[in-house]
Amino acid sequence: MSIGHNSNKQTARENPISSDYFRRDTFEENTAAEQAILGLVLRRGPLTQLEITRETDRSQQTVSRLISRLIKRGSLRQGERVSSGKRGQLSINVEIVPEYAYSFGVSIMTDAVAVALMDFSGKVLDQRLAAMTLMSHDEVVSRLQKLIDELTRQWVPDRSRIFGVGVSISGYFRRESGQLNMPLMLEEWANMNLEKVLSTDFELPVWIENDGNAAAIGESLVGVGRRTKNFVYLYVATGLGGGIFIDGKMFRGEFGNAGELAKLLPPSIYPHPNLELLRQLICKHGQQVNTVSELVSNFDPDWPGIDEWIMRVRDSLSLIASASAAILDPELIVIGGRIPKSLAERVIPHIEVFDPRRRSFPRPLPRIVAAEAEGDSAAIGAAALTFKKFFFR
Repeated sequence: MSIGHNSNKQTARENPISSDYFRRDTFEENTAAEQAILGLVLRRGPLTQLEITRETDRSQQTVSRLISRLIKRGSLRQGERVSSGKRGQLSINVEIVPEYAYSFGVSIMTDAVAVALMDFSGKVLDQRLAAMTLMSHDEVVSRLQKLIDELTRQWVPDRSRIFGVGVSISGYFRRESGQLNMPLMLEEWANMNLEKVLSTDFELPVWIENDGNAAAIGESLVGVGRRTKNFVYLYVATGLGGGIFIDGKMFRGEFGNAGELAKLLPPSIYPHPNLELLRQLICKHGQQVNTVSELVSNFDPDWPGIDEWIMRVRDSLSLIASASAAILDPELIVIGGRIPKSLAERVIPHIEVFDPRRRSFPRPLPRIVAAEAEGDSAAIGAAALTFKKFFFR
């Protein structure tokens, strides 16, 4: 039995994850107060009831009742006894139960698919990547089903604990329907209600996010987001996208399309800093690289054409970084996506954030860093989506 969204229409200003997806067959929905406690324990690790009471600004009786409910439900458990700070008195930590729920994250690219499996503690248990020659619905779903089955057999002892599947795909949200408008290379997917179709294919709840936002969410969970609440994420892949985090929350904008950083570049003036351009330049210099997936898998920092790519895209990246710094004032600008980390680190010194000094004092500027999330950050972010929406605040 598939569990999916029953509506064919969703306004773009709505959060793309609807409560209609909640799996009430196995899980109980959490209140905002319960989500606050789970989110605190997820971020901070095991905590005592007293520590949670202080952090959540709720009464000790309320926190005790909520913790007892979460323990009974199975999402929290009692951990080690620790000193309470008073002589002879011990307190008991509570901690996240990793096996309470599992989530799959899927990334559908133009020439490959990736799957990540995450447990309830936010740990990525395993990932799979498969290059594709055909990106048709049937070919993609067949490969994804095999990858999901493999990971399930290896890591999930109870299939009923799989909460759902997050799917990341390139595109921007359309105003009239809230569905994604995909690039031409994914033409067959463009007119589908992806949530409805894929929930039937996977027989699980499915929700959709664009790749830039999903990768930024992945980075927020297992990358720079562990130590900063404000960053702009540049998703460098076959195309260019991105995501924005402000005060620890994804900023989506009115229609869900905030972070479309490629739109900052005037057409025919600034080359898009993407990996397809790099592939073409490498081929021009005599290397045979047929797809972006092949480029990423076999990346050689000594390939001729890389320096030319850096010189061609540095002004584009400088414009995007400068606009991001001027408008959003983030702490970090993160270069990530499918770009090899060694290439990101190599291009960063060439990116300039424009700063006309006033009275010889520079204004504070964001640092530009390579993404830290290992593996496919879009798949990781897609896996994190439901957990962040339904369980953690």
